[in-house]
Amino acid sequence: MTKIIFVSLGCDKNLVDSEKMLGLLADRGYAITDDEMEADVAVVNTCTFIGDAKEESIQTLIDLGSLKQNEHLKALIAAGCLAQRYHEEIAAELPEVDAVVGTMAIEQIADAVDDVLAGRQKREYLEDLQHLAGVKNRRIVTTGGHYSYLKIAEGCDKNCTYCVIPSVRGRYRSVPMEDLIREARALAADGVKELILVAQETTLYGTDLYGKKSLSLLLRQLNEVEGLEWIRILYCYPEEIDEELIRAICECKKVVHYLDLPIQHANDRILRRMGRRTNHDDLCRIIETLRREIPDIALRTTLISGFPGETQEEFEELYRFVNEMEFDRLGVFAYSQEEDTPAASFPDQIADETREFRRGELMELQQEIAFEKAETMVGQILYCIVEGSLPDEDVYMGRTYRDAPGVDGYIFIRTKVSLMTGDFVWVRVTGSHDYDLIGELYHESAE
Repeated sequence: MTKIIFVSLGCDKNLVDSEKMLGLLADRGYAITDDEMEADVAVVNTCTFIGDAKEESIQTLIDLGSLKQNEHLKALIAAGCLAQRYHEEIAAELPEVDAVVGTMAIEQIADAVDDVLAGRQKREYLEDLQHLAGVKNRRIVTTGGHYSYLKIAEGCDKNCTYCVIPSVRGRYRSVPMEDLIREARALAADGVKELILVAQETTLYGTDLYGKKSLSLLLRQLNEVEGLEWIRILYCYPEEIDEELIRAICECKKVVHYLDLPIQHANDRILRRMGRRTNHDDLCRIIETLRREIPDIALRTTLISGFPGETQEEFEELYRFVNEMEFDRLGVFAYSQEEDTPAASFPDQIADETREFRRGELMELQQEIAFEKAETMVGQILYCIVEGSLPDEDVYMGRTYRDAPGVDGYIFIRTKVSLMTGDFVWVRVTGSHDYDLIGELYHESAE
């Protein structure tokens, strides 16, 4: 049986595409392996969001391509964003790549493998960026089975000046609600307990299909899916959050009180240059509203440091904003000058060392905020999902509702009770260590 190694790079939206492609390949009769030395075919689902991601994607293709020289590998396929954006350059400069599969052509991945192995010379599998891949086959979930991502829309209409996503993913297209509910039920039936809603922008869900923002309605329907315990929402643009969404978060028992708000900056001039559709005062108002209406909400955000033209004074305004807002979770990217974006041609580019220095300043500040917030959690009793255990110790790793997988912290649970990954337990927080919490099973300690 032909064996395929599949490498998924980049974001969780890309991971959903990878899991759907894995399902298509398995349904076609291919075996999946994680050993590159026994693989007949390698597929790399690439990323091109920022410079580091591009370099990682290219290097992965080169490394796997080297296996073709000693005939360990018969075929190498590049899929995803880098393949979509640079398919001509890949053909010219990476001869070890046998075919490229674009972002909207994931339905053709098994055909691409078939064609390459049969010696057929078609090298590009590309669809128009307005196509919405309607893959309804089973997904092979790679996150451990207890949580999974649900991609509710494709593409983006925001056209931020630093971002390449519209050029590789197209305009905003919502996935029909009935398809999402069907997929959620299938995931829950396979043991998924936590469903994480993702898109380039989740808060605009449904505007193209139903004529209005429909994320709140989707949440209410997902809340009824049997087997799910938690529903988490990522990538909510702050200016699109409305009363109806806040009400749904409050009223739907399974929707955790956690929101990811990618704000990028807090200075009005820089926000305008970024093409963002909000300002400093609006951000303050939205955050205040969320914390007033949902007092225990955990807020995560992402920022960009060193955007072209950012003055020291504008950076200091951002620094003060972070200090005042005290986000529960925060990440910072140093600005990446991406070709074919408006910001790349701005004349006032900032030196790399300044971008990185400012990033470091913000992360040091956030570290202080996060450590202090972790200390204030001591004594609270929280519902947690078990993620695994520490070998040879009576300690399990878990996550609270305040922690999204892969980007936030853990809670380390001391107990002699045997727990399984995916179990939900009540935990009393007894301490903290940096970003993480320490706790004990609540019912065990109560006894």
